[in-house]
Amino acid sequence: MHSKKQAPVNYYVGIDVGSASVRAALVDEFGTVVAHADQPIQIWEPQTDHYEQSSADIWAACCSVTKKVVCGVDARRIRGLGFDATCSLVVVDKQFQPLAVNCEGQNHRNVIMWMDHRAVSQVDRINQTQHRVLSYVGGTMSVEMQPPKLLWIKENLQESCWEKAGYFFDLPDFLSWKATGVTARSLCTLVCKWTYTSDGGWDDSFWQMIGLEDLVKDKYEKIGNHVLSPGESVGKGLTPEAARDLGLPEGTAVAASLIDAHAGGLGVIGADVKGHNLPCENEPITSRVAMICGTSSCHMGVSETPIFVPGVWGPYFSAMVPGFWLNEGGQSATGKLIEHVVQGHVAFPELQAKAKASSQSIYTYLNSHLDLIKKSLPVGFLTVDLHVWPDFHGNRSPLTDLTLKGMVVGLTLSRGLDELALIYLATIQAIALGTRHILETMQAAGHRINTLFLCGGLSKNPLFVQMHADITGKPVVLSKEVESVLVGAAILGACASGDFASIQEAMAKMGKIGRVVQPNHGDKRFYDKKYEVFLKLVEHQREYRSIMKSF
Repeated sequence: MHSKKQAPVNYYVGIDVGSASVRAALVDEFGTVVAHADQPIQIWEPQTDHYEQSSADIWAACCSVTKKVVCGVDARRIRGLGFDATCSLVVVDKQFQPLAVNCEGQNHRNVIMWMDHRAVSQVDRINQTQHRVLSYVGGTMSVEMQPPKLLWIKENLQESCWEKAGYFFDLPDFLSWKATGVTARSLCTLVCKWTYTSDGGWDDSFWQMIGLEDLVKDKYEKIGNHVLSPGESVGKGLTPEAARDLGLPEGTAVAASLIDAHAGGLGVIGADVKGHNLPCENEPITSRVAMICGTSSCHMGVSETPIFVPGVWGPYFSAMVPGFWLNEGGQSATGKLIEHVVQGHVAFPELQAKAKASSQSIYTYLNSHLDLIKKSLPVGFLTVDLHVWPDFHGNRSPLTDLTLKGMVVGLTLSRGLDELALIYLATIQAIALGTRHILETMQAAGHRINTLFLCGGLSKNPLFVQMHADITGKPVVLSKEVESVLVGAAILGACASGDFASIQEAMAKMGKIGRVVQPNHGDKRFYDKKYEVFLKLVEHQREYRSIMKSF
């Protein structure tokens, strides 16, 4: 018998620019990550709530990791490239050279990061306008969006930056420009972070009302007047220079990009769930929420018609899945909060030493330690007297109040490893309770959600996953590929290559389910009580702040 010759496999490159690192993956047409690499990028914090990066540093890291993942692969089989990135603001001059976004005049620091909160007074003034475009961001614009940052630059760096600026890019769009030489913007970035609407485009009256009428005069050339749908091919693909930098063939298809969380949603939300006994089986994709959990967390739900959810961003048409409206809830600090709580505890050095001695990560060790001290009770019940309000960096959704602070109720004088494990557990529970708060707000507005799809770094922590299942009462689906964000970016490249007829087709073929975590329904009453306490915490915070205001 003669064996049939196997058809050659096609590959796609996904590049993900996170807050602290750049990652790349080579993904095959079946959604399998066959090579992966990452490299850290620099963050500057010149003063409180100011976070800056360098576009040159980011691009260099993109090139380095891409060369690593494509090494040894037949370049003819690499069909497309997709980028995703944080929704940070990149500023360049008319010759595309970096411009300083700081008073120190450091031009290489030309990126205002997504988590930068310098523009608080600017966003307050924008929200006071109550302009109609704000209805598409939950009624209140976030300081993490681009208009308040642009206004801050105009008011604080008029001569050194604003007047010299040639282009303001969302970071995902900067990367597609760097790769192709085309200044087209992604519909995803513009509708989610810049107030562009898919049906009406830019609203002149908004920019004039907030004092940025300069952008209207040049027909929005500086912020984008050529808009592409995510996954659409940009220009003629890689330029000769970008191809050399990345180690890929000239002309390789490059996709219109996505924000990083949206790429994660793309990588998981469309997976085939047949045979897993999930409530979303035989239900439309609108019954699912994709939760992308990393430094921060995003909650992505789609609908066939626009749903306006108070305190939740959107609805954005075709911003993630073409043809569907997207609502995006979020928590500004999740992975960062867990790290802050654990590393700031007096027992952290002891934890480090014991985790190292047992060849475990600190979180694996903490999870094991909780199992040791729980005795006969479910592990979650250990926090019956310990409660956390998780908004140490303000509340993004659904309260949209960046002035809220974190709270811990139930502290004692104990300083040991047991106490560190308990505050770690209570913090994870608080994040999950915040997710429940977001989901209940979305459902009250009209969403019908029955299944969570998790990806991102925190989805690798089994305690984090189980707490989200138990506290929301919904099954959690984990992707077969833990790097779902990179798979989502690669799906964009696959669409740009023309190998798939649509993003939906690529999602179904390249998104794969790995494991399903069911909620422990017997623990429901305990978590209902925890949720009652959770909501009381913010009431008390607002009450005591009101008292102190009269001082």
